[in-house]
Amino acid sequence: MTSASTAGVVVVGGGQAGFSVVSTLRASGYDSPVTVLAAEPHLPYQRPPLSKKAHTDAVRAELVPESFYRERDIDLRLGDAAISVDTAARTVTTASGTHIPYEHLVLATGARNRPLPAPGAELDSVHALRSLDDALTIGQALTTAREVVVVGGGFIGLELAQVARARGAQVTVVELADRLLSRAVSPQVQEHLRERHEQAGVRILTGTAVRAIEGTKHVRRVVTDRGVLPADLVVYGIGAAPRDELARDAGLAVDDGVIVDAHLRSITDPRVFAVGDCARHPHPYAEGLVRLESVQNATDQGALVGRRIAGSTPVPYTSLPWFWSDQGDIKLQIAGLRMNTDDVYLATGDSPERLAAYAFRDDRLVAVETLNWPAEHLAARRLLEQSAPVCAADLAGSTLGALTRARRAAGVGG
Repeated sequence: MTSASTAGVVVVGGGQAGFSVVSTLRASGYDSPVTVLAAEPHLPYQRPPLSKKAHTDAVRAELVPESFYRERDIDLRLGDAAISVDTAARTVTTASGTHIPYEHLVLATGARNRPLPAPGAELDSVHALRSLDDALTIGQALTTAREVVVVGGGFIGLELAQVARARGAQVTVVELADRLLSRAVSPQVQEHLRERHEQAGVRILTGTAVRAIEGTKHVRRVVTDRGVLPADLVVYGIGAAPRDELARDAGLAVDDGVIVDAHLRSITDPRVFAVGDCARHPHPYAEGLVRLESVQNATDQGALVGRRIAGSTPVPYTSLPWFWSDQGDIKLQIAGLRMNTDDVYLATGDSPERLAAYAFRDDRLVAVETLNWPAEHLAARRLLEQSAPVCAADLAGSTLGALTRARRAAGVGG
C-alpha cells in the first residue's frame, strides 16, 4: 500500500458537485493539496445530456479538458474509488490501496438508481441510465429498437421516451403512480405534459405496475397488471437513492443522505462536508431536511463549500432551487419548491405552447412551473431570489414578466 504525505482537501466524487468544489477552491486562492477521487474512468462530465440526447456524439460532454486539472495542480484520480474513511486518522483509503490524508473531506458521492423490482430485469436490453457508459449503451440500442418500454414517468423516463420516439420507435411509458412526475410538478402541469407527450405519439400508462419482463436472453415483452406490452428494449428510471454508505460506514450521521447543517458540514464531524445529491440539509424553501437532485444545487453547494474551506466567512446554504427538463420539444422549468398543500393557478402566454403554474402558500408565491416559457421562468427566479412579495391578486390576468415590468416602471423593487 502507498500513502500520500500532505493533508489538504479530498473530494470523493467526480461529478458536478465535486468539480464545483475544486474549481472554486483554486479560484478562491486555496493552495494546499486538492485530490479528487472519481470512481468512473472518464473525465468529469455533464449528466443532463445523458437522458436528453442519448446518442454517442452528444453525450460526450466533459465539464473541462484534462489540462484544467493539471494547470491548477488538482490531483484527479480516475477509476480509483474511495472505499473507506477513517475520521479519527483523517484518511481516505481507495480501491488501489492508497491512503490519502485530509484536512477537510468533501463527500460528493451522488446517487444510484433504484433497482427495478421485477423478474427479468437482468435480461439483455434492460437498462437503467446513470452513467456515461449507460447512455452510450442505450444510445446504441436505440439504433435498432422498435418497441421501447420506459418504466418510470419521471424526468429521466420522459426525456428518454422522447429520444426513443425521435428515433422512430414505438414508445410506451409505464408509471406506477396515478400521474406523471407526481413528486415534481403540480397535477395541473402534469395534465398538460401528458397531453403533449401523447400528441407526440408516446403511449402513457399511469397507475400501472410491471409484473415481469420476459424473454429468453433478450427482452420480448413486458407483463403489467394491465396487459402485455411487446418490447425489444426496456429502459427504467424509478428514482434514486443517495450513495451514503461510505459516510455510514465511517460513523457519520446518515438518513436518506449524509446529514449536514446549514453550512453543509456533517453534524457528526465538522471537518467533513457533503454536497449535491448525497447531502440532506436544511433549506429555507423547505420544511425540515431536504435532499435535492439538480445541477443548480450541486454547483451552488460545491461553490459554497469551496469558498468556506478557502477561508471565506461562513454563510448558510440558501440558494433558490431550480430545475429543468427537456422532453423533446417540451421545456419544463421549475423555480422554488412546491408543497402538495399549496394553491396553484395557471396562466397561458401569447402562444398555446406556453403555460405557467404559480404556487402560493399563505397567499405568497413560493414556486413556479413553466412549459416552453423561459422568460417567465427567469422572471420567477429573479422575484423568488429577491424574496419580492407576490400574492395571487398581483397575478390576476397578468404574468410575472408583466408584473416585474410594471413594478420597475413604478420604481418598485423586483
